[in-house]
Amino acid sequence: MKHTCEIAAAICMALSCALCFAQAQNPRTVQVSEYIQVSGYIQDLNGVPVVGASVSAHGAKTISDSSGHYLLNLLSASPGLTSLEVDVGQNTSFRLVVDLEQDRELNIRLKIGSTVTVQAEQDALMPDPSTHGYTRDELLSANPGRPGVPLSVPGYAVETASGGIKAPQYFAPGVAGDHGEPIAQFLQVDSFLFQNNLTANAHGNGYADPNFLITPTIGDVLVDSAGYNTRYGDHSIDLAVTYAVRDRLPRFLALSSDGRDGAVSAGWSPADDRKKLWVAGEALFGNGFLKRPEERQQYKLNALRAWQVGRHQLTAYGIAYYGFSRIPGLIPLDAPVVDDTIDPRQADLTHSTLALLTDNWQLAQRKTLVSGAYFRTYSLALRSNFGDGLIRQSEFRAVIGGNTTYSQTLSPKWQILAGAELRRDAPRGLDLAHADASGAFQLVTSNDLTITTAAPFFAVSGTPIRYVRGYLGLRRDQLKFDNRDLLTPANSYNRWPGVTSPKASITFGKQDSRLPQLSFSFGKAFHANDPRIGTGSGRSDLIIQAREYQAVATKTIAGTEFRLILSKVTNSAELAKIDADTGLQENVGPSINRFLTISARRRISSGWLQMSWSQADARDRIAGQPIPEAPRTIVDATGGWNRLPFGLNAKGEFGYVKAKPLGDGFTGVPVREIRLELNRGFGDGRWLVAVNGQLNNGYSGQSLETLAVGSEPVAFERIVGVPLRSYAAVSVNYFFGR
Repeated sequence: MKHTCEIAAAICMALSCALCFAQAQNPRTVQVSEYIQVSGYIQDLNGVPVVGASVSAHGAKTISDSSGHYLLNLLSASPGLTSLEVDVGQNTSFRLVVDLEQDRELNIRLKIGSTVTVQAEQDALMPDPSTHGYTRDELLSANPGRPGVPLSVPGYAVETASGGIKAPQYFAPGVAGDHGEPIAQFLQVDSFLFQNNLTANAHGNGYADPNFLITPTIGDVLVDSAGYNTRYGDHSIDLAVTYAVRDRLPRFLALSSDGRDGAVSAGWSPADDRKKLWVAGEALFGNGFLKRPEERQQYKLNALRAWQVGRHQLTAYGIAYYGFSRIPGLIPLDAPVVDDTIDPRQADLTHSTLALLTDNWQLAQRKTLVSGAYFRTYSLALRSNFGDGLIRQSEFRAVIGGNTTYSQTLSPKWQILAGAELRRDAPRGLDLAHADASGAFQLVTSNDLTITTAAPFFAVSGTPIRYVRGYLGLRRDQLKFDNRDLLTPANSYNRWPGVTSPKASITFGKQDSRLPQLSFSFGKAFHANDPRIGTGSGRSDLIIQAREYQAVATKTIAGTEFRLILSKVTNSAELAKIDADTGLQENVGPSINRFLTISARRRISSGWLQMSWSQADARDRIAGQPIPEAPRTIVDATGGWNRLPFGLNAKGEFGYVKAKPLGDGFTGVPVREIRLELNRGFGDGRWLVAVNGQLNNGYSGQSLETLAVGSEPVAFERIVGVPLRSYAAVSVNYFFGR
């Protein structure tokens, strides 16, 4: 699987590679010498030197040394367009066409999706030095055979508030991200970014549901802890997570079970590995690990087709998803509850489709235009009980949009990009209803919404002087809110607010120099509020703005990358914010979040190890009180070893989230999770048998609710959550055609 993914991804992105590094100078007469020298550094997606990579052309060949440096001498008798072949280990190889008129310095860097670019440091597409990239082989499946995010990203906890198939959310240091407002989630198809967040969702503003993804179809993952750059837009304040969709997939059949849950998945692709076409399907079912059976069913279909038409790389991507489950729901931490649920009627039904088409057009060697359009549907029918009786949240929405991004390398030191994005999000029947004594649902809120966004953006990145790289970007989002209140028509309205979001960063030094590389950045970001707040004082506050300051220090010592991130994010007030669980309006004051993250990462030929520690302080700027449910301390350690006895390979992760303040003087309990995976291949790689397990302690979705259970005569405020259970699962994978 790894072999096919990496080779395929490298080949399919050859045109964009050539665009990034084939920076031909203006024609001029040069003195003819016996040799033309091609030299530079080869680095992985985190800037770590790649040792032993070969670079060859016209029969000449060289190998990169311990610093990743290579030097290739070519006879000057054949200048002009030259095909360079680069082999990185046994699993990744690619060919690049370079215009050689004189000596050239070409720095090759592997990036998201196992693609290849040539640059010294961050560029206009990914300007933040705090960005982390992870290859698929470095990440553990978050919940194999069960719903949730497909992959566990080191240092970022994931919680599902009520169990079942309810959409999970990443949490960042100091960020209560349960409803998604300040955290963005993207899919990357070829070079096109599709945002997965749903503004004004029936159960939370900015909800991002990744349940439709089939884990083997994901290549790499990019995590931007700065949260914002000019390509991102809405919800990209504290964190942006991007899943890169693979353009090739091995043919496989996989079965897994943990005794309570089971899954079957399969992927098909042509025997000709050069053809970028695959179809994958997955069915998951089971009862979870709480006493209340989930009766869960999930069916997924993902497909991709890419083809080359002249200078155009066209890619079509589609998904179809259906999911249903009973939800155990939140229960008190301080009292036993029959069947681990306060209401057995709780359930979740979701279905979604997506059709997406992109065009990566190489206009010239240094000019690229990436465009794409998509149509998505999403439906939700969620029944929950938070102590005040059963409620129903429901909606059906259609999302249509697209964006285009033009990028050009002006010279070896400068790059620009410009583009525009258009999106229309139209939730209909956005309802909240409470069940009465007879069990019939009575509407509390009912709205038809249309949220339209038009956003041009521009950015420039370059090196004005040696060892100094700068980035400057600007984005203007003009939004239209159309709120039709179906219960109280007087509350209906239209608004056209806009927001301008600048971003600037400067980086000093290089990671391989004696002194640490230092970067400083400033940006303004935003998220669109729920337009149902269109009554009272909240009517004009439809955009929540944030200011971000970040400093990053990076140093590589003896092959180990050390990184320190210091951030400060301030948010404006949210007036009359809609509570997704009650339908009531509440004011949320302006807040400030300061956090420090220290990480160390090392790769060796037989494995890798990464450790991180984050400490945050998030508070209301007026009252000075801690922001409820925002994690203060997150500790994570993950690693893998590929040379164990008996041909075994192992991965593991330890995650710890310190007890969080929950408001009103309450503090939750800490969460500890240990993920383990042990696998072995058989039959020349055709069979892969794996054991996955989790050792869990604590509760997810911790919050405060007022409820009574059992024989308690009076409801009172207490801490609730979903118990985390330990389990082990066995999976068997068969790969066709190996």
